[in-house]
Amino acid sequence: MGRGEPKRRRAHLFAVIEKMTREGPQGETTAAAQARVEPLVRLAGLSRASYYRWLEPKLTLRDDTQVRDLIQRLALRNRHEGYRRITRRLRAGGLVINAKRVLRLMRADNLLSLRRRPFVPQTTVSQHSFRIVPNRVRGLVPSGLDQIWVADITYVRLAEAFVYLAVVVDAFSRRVVGWALDDRLEARLAIEALDMAIAARDPPKGLIHHSDRGVQYACGAYAQRLADRDIEPSMSRPGNPYDNAKAESFMKTLKAEEVNGQTYADLPEARSRIGAFIETVYNADRLHSALGYASPIAFEEAFRKTENRNRETVTALSIN
Repeated sequence: MGRGEPKRRRAHLFAVIEKMTREGPQGETTAAAQARVEPLVRLAGLSRASYYRWLEPKLTLRDDTQVRDLIQRLALRNRHEGYRRITRRLRAGGLVINAKRVLRLMRADNLLSLRRRPFVPQTTVSQHSFRIVPNRVRGLVPSGLDQIWVADITYVRLAEAFVYLAVVVDAFSRRVVGWALDDRLEARLAIEALDMAIAARDPPKGLIHHSDRGVQYACGAYAQRLADRDIEPSMSRPGNPYDNAKAESFMKTLKAEEVNGQTYADLPEARSRIGAFIETVYNADRLHSALGYASPIAFEEAFRKTENRNRETVTALSIN
């Protein structure tokens, strides 16, 4: 078969590769199977991605219509999710589909995710006389829950005023473990969010709490709350927003997917709707690319199961 028929030639080579790699050793892992495929597609002058696309079942016109209907339902229900997250949701439902196909169908149906660039006013007052502690999390990567918490404050616009939201986020799972909303930017706002996090998690000794240098986090009352629970305080370097990137990432998501474009009549309505977004959308349902496209709650549950299995294995080995 000559080069004048590239499509037929490619299909023929893929069929040969598929036949050669169809039956591997018993118990062979996916990674091992892929390792056997790679040198063959390279030898054929083809790409591994094109081979796996060829392997995917071809959708009939009816199937294509059903897929578009599924995509439309997911995109309209999760209006801020792009094609990658929609693809993950489709795959979680058992559908084998390529992300590029989802992108093409979403573009054809004008199902673009809604994004707005938020305006962020200054909520950090770092010119104060309270003690500033060093950055203790620089270079640290958490390996478990409740090792590092990150905290931040942002504003929320009401119909005729502003209110302020304080959050505490677990740096490992990205879960919001504490939050508070008030119409005054005072230390009690940050303390209320911290108290919620402590009550919910009962953190072990050695937890590091990281924040900016704002007066709400540096004041004596907040520092004493941390000391009472043996929580180590940590603060960002001056003028470096990347030190607290995980907390600010949540704020960006909140503004883009809930706050922007909304009009909250008053503080109780804002508290109710933002609280629902945090607990039922962000923590429980939103797919996070940094967590392997799992929600924070699902990620924590999977992590705890793995920890328990590892602990049982160690216990069994020690008994034997």
